[in-house]
Amino acid sequence: MTARVYLDWNATTPLRPEARAAMVAAMDVVGNPSSVHAEGRAAKGLMERARAQVAAAIGAEGADIVFVSGATEAAALACAGRGLVCAGIEHDAVAAWCDPVLPAGHDGRVKVNDPARTALQLANSETGIVQDLPQGLAVSDLTQGFGKLPVAFNWLGCDMGFVSAHKLGGPKGIGALILRRGLDLPAQLKGGGQEMGRRAGTENLIGIAGFGAAAEAAAADLAAGVWERVSGIRNILESALSAGQSWTISVGNEGARLPNTLCLVTPGWKGETQVMQMDLAGFAISAGSACSSGKVRASRVLMAMGFDETSAASAIRVSIGPQTTEDEVMRFADAWTAQRKKARDRAPKE
Repeated sequence: MTARVYLDWNATTPLRPEARAAMVAAMDVVGNPSSVHAEGRAAKGLMERARAQVAAAIGAEGADIVFVSGATEAAALACAGRGLVCAGIEHDAVAAWCDPVLPAGHDGRVKVNDPARTALQLANSETGIVQDLPQGLAVSDLTQGFGKLPVAFNWLGCDMGFVSAHKLGGPKGIGALILRRGLDLPAQLKGGGQEMGRRAGTENLIGIAGFGAAAEAAAADLAAGVWERVSGIRNILESALSAGQSWTISVGNEGARLPNTLCLVTPGWKGETQVMQMDLAGFAISAGSACSSGKVRASRVLMAMGFDETSAASAIRVSIGPQTTEDEVMRFADAWTAQRKKARDRAPKE
């Protein structure tokens, strides 16, 4: 039996061995990081080491790293009640707290007129399209770019950014809000005053340790050029799927994209149908953001970019990682192309 192939890295990534080892070690640390005795100090030291690892990996030395349960909580903490605007391409976790009035071009890029009142993502999880972030931005979702793109929070000039561990080989259920040092941000979760008074509750020490180790390993991979190789494999796949046909549109390939992401629109061939067909063939892909799984609807990201509803409902996302091989993507290309031919043959003739 042929092994399954995982091509949904933007949804979540395999756990890095460095993160697993750090988490196992953290399980033996007994103390509460808020306690002042030796056991508490040991736990505190482990947590602060991870905080430094995350800060170094994202170029945020001197900024405040606040550990939270993930990017969704961080987005709420950063955006709620601030009267911010955004574009319709933002993740639901941001769009829920902002007014999505900014237009996105057909290339997926957003023009910002008032950065201090704007939330703008670094990279889109569905299309992979990368934005040019203006200085003075209020909030930026850095989740998909962290670990894949060279990014330094201190150079972005924004007030706040946020990331999630499971997008770069860390555990699920842990993330971080990054704040410009000295920025006043009231807590939503109130209690013991942990995380510099920004987020009360005993910290998830095991998750934090895994996050720190994953961030450090991800930064090393980025510096070693690992994602350049990934980009080359993505481009091979894109060429194979585009050869000799004009039915399928590759979204965002005219500009900067994440090195691992391929968004394909085949009008009339529903995205959820493609996902099911590929799942049966042994390939894990997505019809959009994993956070929208189970919701049969057109991609609002693509509709915000000007695609019609039929096209937006006919999109899939293939996202690969450092462990993905050329043989795996070519096997996918063969399987997907065969299904596309069948769908084309069944389509009404004009």
